[in-house]
Amino acid sequence: MLKFTLLTFLLFIAGLNYAQDPCSSGRYADAVFSQFTLTSNLTYGQNSNWANSNTVLKLDLYEPTNDTLAARPLIIWVHGGSFIGGSKTDPDVKKLSENFAKKGYVCASIDYRLGFFPFDSTNAVKAVVRAVQDLKAAIRYFYKDAQTTNQFKIDTNHIFIGGSSAGAITALHVAYLNDPCEFSDYMSASALSSLGGLEGNSGNPGYSTKVHAVINGCGALARYNWLEAGDVPLCSVHGTNDGTVTYNRGLVNPGTPLMYLDGSRMIHERACAIGVSNQFYTFNNAPHVPYLGNAAYMDSTERFVRDFLIEVMGCTQSSTLLPANQMQQQAYLYPTTYCDGSASNEACSGVGINDISAIETLQCYPNPTRGNVSIQTEHGFKSLSIYAISGQLIFEEKDQYSSIFEIDLNAQNNGIYLIEVQFENGQLLRNKLIIEK
Repeated sequence: MLKFTLLTFLLFIAGLNYAQDPCSSGRYADAVFSQFTLTSNLTYGQNSNWANSNTVLKLDLYEPTNDTLAARPLIIWVHGGSFIGGSKTDPDVKKLSENFAKKGYVCASIDYRLGFFPFDSTNAVKAVVRAVQDLKAAIRYFYKDAQTTNQFKIDTNHIFIGGSSAGAITALHVAYLNDPCEFSDYMSASALSSLGGLEGNSGNPGYSTKVHAVINGCGALARYNWLEAGDVPLCSVHGTNDGTVTYNRGLVNPGTPLMYLDGSRMIHERACAIGVSNQFYTFNNAPHVPYLGNAAYMDSTERFVRDFLIEVMGCTQSSTLLPANQMQQQAYLYPTTYCDGSASNEACSGVGINDISAIETLQCYPNPTRGNVSIQTEHGFKSLSIYAISGQLIFEEKDQYSSIFEIDLNAQNNGIYLIEVQFENGQLLRNKLIIEK
């Protein structure tokens, strides 16, 4: 009887220590569970899609089998597919959900509203907004559960979001686009409001959408400066030969050019500049989402995300891929202005905005214009490019070293255009131009 009592006491103490420090058992670092339990097609919300028909929003839940921990971290995975295809059972999000469930995380792989027409930048922006709204509804779904039935036993202090391609774009915008005025260059306030705003109406109103870290697989932000000091940490993986969502800054082109976005290289540079904790792994010479269907790339991705998350979780196990490998390409942080009118010009390394004291402004006047416009900088620029909001290049002038340039845009339609000038040192300045006839 004494032996039984002593054994019971020791098991109790061991269980208490495990509950206080799950990391001590290898949880979160290793596959401490041999199996996971899948619950498919849980409904987390609903909303109207691009064709004004109702979409019921579902997710698949992956849990460690026979897990007894009372409060478990959650990863919500968002699939890719250019906002027109893909599903919660895509191989990459399915594999990541299974493997991280075995490490002790609860994983949810979500479906969200897909599709847009016509296939242009205006409707692509709406598709991103719909995806952002749906992911926020999924986050609220788990906060609601934790505060009501607590069926899923989620630790709401450790909710992570991530995905691949369009899924990563969605997760990044949920985490870092937090003020509608920041979005004004892409959508009017009335248009955004008609869609339900950034929070949306996809379900579970009144609950939090706070997340604690972002996992970015080959994604991008529309504007790097939406990532601000004090924001949650992130990790990113990206291939340098990504022709869909560019590694640095470039045109998103899933078959049709849509818009310019700041890729993982730019996001990393921004995070460094403002002191946001982040990790970045470069797949040299790799294409878009290289870990989709490639076991070696998937292994590296999983280990890199594992290292990042155990650091966020406060565990002390050894890293397998950190510190990260050598990144490629110089990222130039172009000048930006917040919607409160204040300027941002931070740079992290290499040639940055602060190093270019002689280059201060890019002026376009009149703006709005009926067609004729003057473009002026304080010092001569090397090249000038003008893009439509769709990302189409409509004008280019190279080896232009004058400080003022006159151009006739009367042949262009009304709308918003992007003016970009590049200087001899590689620095870029950009400004928005509106044509109104």
